[in-house]
Amino acid sequence: MEIEGYGTIKIELYPEMAPNTVANFIRLANRGFYNGLTFHRTIPGFMIQGGDIKGDGTGSPTYSNIQDDGDKEKAYTIKGEFIANGFKQNTLRHEEGVISMARGDYSNYGMTEEGYNSAGSQFFIMADNNSQLNGLYSAFGKVIEGMDVVHAIENVEVVTRESGEGQDKPVTPPVITSITVETNGVDYGMPEVQDAFDVQSWFMNNYLQGLQQ
Repeated sequence: MEIEGYGTIKIELYPEMAPNTVANFIRLANRGFYNGLTFHRTIPGFMIQGGDIKGDGTGSPTYSNIQDDGDKEKAYTIKGEFIANGFKQNTLRHEEGVISMARGDYSNYGMTEEGYNSAGSQFFIMADNNSQLNGLYSAFGKVIEGMDVVHAIENVEVVTRESGEGQDKPVTPPVITSITVETNGVDYGMPEVQDAFDVQSWFMNNYLQGLQQ
């Protein structure tokens, strides 16, 4: 992972822990999806988050990002490979340097499962240990070189640390020049994916409609 102006982060991936998550990351990375995207969220003592095509935390990959004839308009997600979602083999802890998949949280709407299975392309790298995330997010690798780069990004100037617009958003988001994965000749195949749950449409069609009744 090459970060413009910061350096290189080398990450070891663990397909034995999260095989489909790794397959998805490899597919996106080696097709150039991440090239030019940014780290749009940084929190000192916690993590740095990137891989969003919109650059604001709301973006998702589309089927065209993983296959040549894929739908350019339809977003997809992958199922969460972590203990809370019934995936018992992933015991990787969220310790410093671990890379994990970001996802939504729709539990306030009574849709915990939809949130568990909402990861797409966004990932975060742990800047410190955080046991509260263990078993709740799909951790799938760990930094083996370049934690100095992670810590440099962790501490960039942000718009604000207060709640509201611009919270934890870097003033100048660090740019991911490229991500490439050396598979050593192993074909990890096409990831298993599903249509993305559109929480905004659900909210408009159900929650607000209920308030009007």
